[in-house]
Amino acid sequence: MAATRDLLRDAFEAAIQAADPGAAVRPHLPPPPERGRLVVVGMGKAAAPMASAVERHYAALGIAPEGVVVTRYGHAAPLEHLRLLEAGHPVPDEASQAAGEALLAAVDGAAADDLVLVLVSGGGSALACAPLAGIDLAGKQAVTGELLRSGADIGEINLVRKHLSALKGGRLAARAAPARVLALVVSDVVGDDLAAVASGPTVADGSGPLDALAVLDRYALAAPAARSALERAADDGEGAAPRPDDPCLASVETRLVASNQASLEAARAPLEAAGFRTLVLSNAVVGEAREAGGFHAAIALQAWRHGQPGAPPLALLSGGETTVTVRGDGGRGGRNSEFALALALALPPAAPVAALAADSDGIDGIGGHAGAFVTPTLLQRLDRRAARAALARNDSLTVFEEADHAFVTGPTRTNVNDVRVVLVGDAAAAMR
Repeated sequence: MAATRDLLRDAFEAAIQAADPGAAVRPHLPPPPERGRLVVVGMGKAAAPMASAVERHYAALGIAPEGVVVTRYGHAAPLEHLRLLEAGHPVPDEASQAAGEALLAAVDGAAADDLVLVLVSGGGSALACAPLAGIDLAGKQAVTGELLRSGADIGEINLVRKHLSALKGGRLAARAAPARVLALVVSDVVGDDLAAVASGPTVADGSGPLDALAVLDRYALAAPAARSALERAADDGEGAAPRPDDPCLASVETRLVASNQASLEAARAPLEAAGFRTLVLSNAVVGEAREAGGFHAAIALQAWRHGQPGAPPLALLSGGETTVTVRGDGGRGGRNSEFALALALALPPAAPVAALAADSDGIDGIGGHAGAFVTPTLLQRLDRRAARAALARNDSLTVFEEADHAFVTGPTRTNVNDVRVVLVGDAAAAMR
């Protein structure tokens, strides 16, 4: 079993190395402005290493940038010149609101000769919270909590967030006008939609408050404070996000620098070195985590029994971001541990299958874990009746902790969605 876990862990670590935020931003850093200031603002779980790489790059040129970045509690790293803040995630807290105000203050007054460098990564929506007029922090916390429990995907959640924010949906870039703005993005969203990562602080997507209200209606969410603010914004247009063709965004460029697909490709190397054929199923797996787990199990069984879509030993890889609709009270886990438990329950005890499902940021839902392992030993020893009951109440982490199959990494300080590896065949079965 140790060899199985080691190989799965090696694949995950290769994926994380490919998403190293500092290495990702360095090739994209522009020359410093000739006459103006270099202002750096950042938000997200990868903000600290991105900012550190920026400081080192410009220090070699004798330039000290000014500005502020915010990351999640526990994801900090030392910075020399830039102010580093920590805040709450996935629900914003008072520190998130203070961080949002600090980011806006940092770009206010930027001049045409200035360069504003914006470092964007997943988690920024909650970490930097600047409530639009008509809603306060408590209202944003309430709607965020409702959305997270509803089963809404991250794109839907961020659509609501951006239309309740004075920062997102291109508003940060608009506040920085007429300065040149360059945003560097480590993507944690399916399809790498730059308007969705951290709710697009530099990207206008053309959506409006009515689109956000449609999300609340789709999931039958009460969210009275959010509804009131969105209805007011729809009626009078106050605080509306800029349109994609707004002149205030004429000097704004947003670039993708790291993605889930690149990480999945990197994860193939250690698996192929161990003798596994590799197949990337998709970097865009969405929907309910338990359903995705069952579907991956079906593919693994097809490979084991029929050699399709590839003959064992075979490694199946996938990414994306599933969701969890909370059905129980007091359950512990996250989308990756729920995926892993559903996968295990869909496999017979004799299946020669091992797997790892983990969040690339090292934090999967509630608990100090990144995800969970499935091994042939677990399949043979699993109390399936108890495990089904745990899955029904969203308590997957308890099952994996009791079986010593929880996967713990601590914060990785990057975020490119989930990484899943399923090993099928004799090689997996032999490495118990």
